[in-house]
Amino acid sequence: MAANVHVKRLAGVRAMMRKKKLDALIVPSSDPHLGEYVPDHWRVIRWLTGFTGSAGNVIITRTFAGLWTDSRYFIQAEEQLAGSGFELVRLKVPHTPEHIDWLKEKVRKGWKVGVDGRLISAGIMRLLVSSMKEAGASLNLKTDLITPVWNDRPAMPSGEAFELDVRYAGLTRKEKIDRVREVMVNMKADYQLLTATDDIMWLLNLRGDDVKYCPLLLSFAIISRDQVIFFANEEKIPGPVRASLDRDGVVLLPYDSVNSVLAHLEEGSVLMFSPSTTSASLLKSVPGRIKRIEDLSIPTRMKAVKNSTELKNLRKVMVQDGVVLTRFFHWLEKAVGKEPVTETSAAARIDTMRGELEGCTGPSFSTIAAYNAHAALPHYVPDASTDAALEKSGIFLLDSGGQYYGGTTDITRTVALGKPDATMKKDFTLALRGTIDLAMACFPRGTKGYQLDILARKPLWDNHMNYGHGTGHGVGSFLNVHEGPQTIGSGVTGDMRTSLEPGMVISDEPAFYRPGLNGFRTENLLVCIEDRESEYGSFLKFETVTLCYIDHELIDISLMDDSELKWLNDYHERVYGLLGKHLEPELQKWLRNKTKPLTRGGNKSSK
Repeated sequence: MAANVHVKRLAGVRAMMRKKKLDALIVPSSDPHLGEYVPDHWRVIRWLTGFTGSAGNVIITRTFAGLWTDSRYFIQAEEQLAGSGFELVRLKVPHTPEHIDWLKEKVRKGWKVGVDGRLISAGIMRLLVSSMKEAGASLNLKTDLITPVWNDRPAMPSGEAFELDVRYAGLTRKEKIDRVREVMVNMKADYQLLTATDDIMWLLNLRGDDVKYCPLLLSFAIISRDQVIFFANEEKIPGPVRASLDRDGVVLLPYDSVNSVLAHLEEGSVLMFSPSTTSASLLKSVPGRIKRIEDLSIPTRMKAVKNSTELKNLRKVMVQDGVVLTRFFHWLEKAVGKEPVTETSAAARIDTMRGELEGCTGPSFSTIAAYNAHAALPHYVPDASTDAALEKSGIFLLDSGGQYYGGTTDITRTVALGKPDATMKKDFTLALRGTIDLAMACFPRGTKGYQLDILARKPLWDNHMNYGHGTGHGVGSFLNVHEGPQTIGSGVTGDMRTSLEPGMVISDEPAFYRPGLNGFRTENLLVCIEDRESEYGSFLKFETVTLCYIDHELIDISLMDDSELKWLNDYHERVYGLLGKHLEPELQKWLRNKTKPLTRGGNKSSK
């Protein structure tokens, strides 16, 4: 889209600011549920600026317009904002409210600052209120200047809900509700407010189609000691689903009535809510006479620990996913150099191959198919303007995943399309060692994810190298591919205070990037499992559940120690053992070659 379109949109917003007598406007990249993935209706920053990244904040004054985002998007944002009227402001510390610090310094006494309170969390609201008060400015939390000027705005999603069978969920809706209520009693909470849609989908064993890549239905919920109120538009709940909800004591009310219900909670009752996913608008609806408990929601903690049924299904899904990836990389190796293959055609092919599998509903995120320099952009997604043709040289990075009824997958593999040089092999191997070292970790119960982060980074740090994103994020079960509270090394998609527990699924994705040249990342999903008891306590470890070969051609064995090499060879033996039986003879032979043991005598595999 031509940059002058965004200049005109900026002018339109500024005209509204003058009309409302506002000196500054804050535009967040969120929706009323404050999740990472938002429907097109709420992708205001993309419409306003042209920036398509998933994380950012915009501030507009009468003389300045800027976008704050983190290092994952610096190169992308520079290109997309060119000529738009918006400047890129680089976050020094990722995922921090530095835009508020900037605004606090720039505002003058008497300024009026506006923000849509539906789109900021209770925590951010408090920071804004205090910052503007200190600066002598006033804050209007009911500022929506976008709706009047976005004439062709996409409608709110209208997908229907469907039930997730207990053979995938592992627990019935009633069992989950009862368990939540037990915790509420222990915490002396009368009500649990749920604002994150993944929490609600998990609790009610429902899924939807309102958010691209995530099987979510936009909704809110309030759990009391004797009732669950589910706030969703009636036309999105089919009759059989409504009847099923009713049998389990779930009351359906209109989506936009949640503020009114909160406003009428009885005096002296105790409301539990998460300040990071509850909007300022919702919190403002809660009367002052209501006591409050601020914490992660009970379903957030419960769904992070997968039950035995969910884990059994996930392991089955990993075999399906691994077979498809084997077929894809076999095709890629044969096709590049013999037929036209581009980043977009490669991404479309893996998405189509997964989509043909039984139980797969589509990708779990927008597929990252990156050739050479594009692989140095951690969240690069190819399109018509950037699409690169793959050749028999350099490297190709594929970060992809699928949504299956039995689980959600997320995997990254980097493969050589030609003969890699020594620097490429060093970069790849050091990052791979981090993947392996984290996978081999043994740690006492109670360990936090960030305490393990150094295991993934040390091989790179020892060589004065690093990567700028987190090491691991939690993964849902046919829900969000990024799902806390568990996390390794980053609070972006999780809670740094959360200890790792058996049953948690988490990604393992150290990386290294050389801007303008290439990037290397090997990502597997891990399940936290029991290890053993000793006189020093209970210990946990990880099981790597992702199944796909790791390219021998990119490995410099001399950089690996014996335990890392043994892990790699054992992993490849398991990959072949679990996937080979599902492949025809030609592919079996190809995969056997890709998974042959590596020895100190040299790389025994060949292309």
